Amino acid sequence: MTSKPDLLTPTNCQMIFIDHQPQMAFGVQSIDRQVLKNNTVALAKAAKLFNIPTTITTVESESFSGFSYPELLDVFPGAKTLERTSMNSWDDMKVRDALARNGQKKVVVSGLWTEVCNNGFAFSAMAEGGYQIFMVADASGGTSKDAHDYSMQRMIQAGVVPMTWQQVMLEWQRDWARRDTYDGVMAIVREHSGAYGMGVDYAYTMVHKAPQRTTQPHESLAPMAAE
Repeated sequence: MTSKPDLLTPTNCQMIFIDHQPQMAFGVQSIDRQVLKNNTVALAKAAKLFNIPTTITTVESESFSGFSYPELLDVFPGAKTLERTSMNSWDDMKVRDALARNGQKKVVVSGLWTEVCNNGFAFSAMAEGGYQIFMVADASGGTSKDAHDYSMQRMIQAGVVPMTWQQVMLEWQRDWARRDTYDGVMAIVREHSGAYGMGVDYAYTMVHKAPQRTTQPHESLAPMAAE
């Protein structure tokens, strides 16, 4: 544990998505796969909204794992995915270089599988790179609930900070008076946050008397901070 814990802000962290690919998702048993994808895409939209430097990695795309979720790539059109062969992203120089260019020592992590790729990256980035790791548990998945849970416990014991995707987004927002991101956060909540999003719709229409809305494509968000 850090002796002086502090909150995530849009200017003190970076984001990495590790191996959100079909074959990796097929093996996930710790969380409903559709919920996992929803949470991952929501987190990606939040990262883009708050201009968080973001890295996307893939492993053995053509020979085994398939390509990244198209819904994830749609959030970052034109972004380069960093392909590698190692189960541990940290072993690939392209990934280490990307993290160094992004310049922040706090790294928010979402990946598959928790007990392999997430564990390996977290421990190596902490030990060799001096990074602080924030592991988004509900935007990550393991091959069983035990695999995911014990892996999270192991990482927590080593100093990794456990989080959830909505917690990350609301920590970035922090103050509802922050109007430049307020509408974007509400759009993500309404699309991805289940009952919370339904409650926002209800409040808008029944309390604040906003007109009934139709489903529209998600508004264009701010450009990604770094490739």
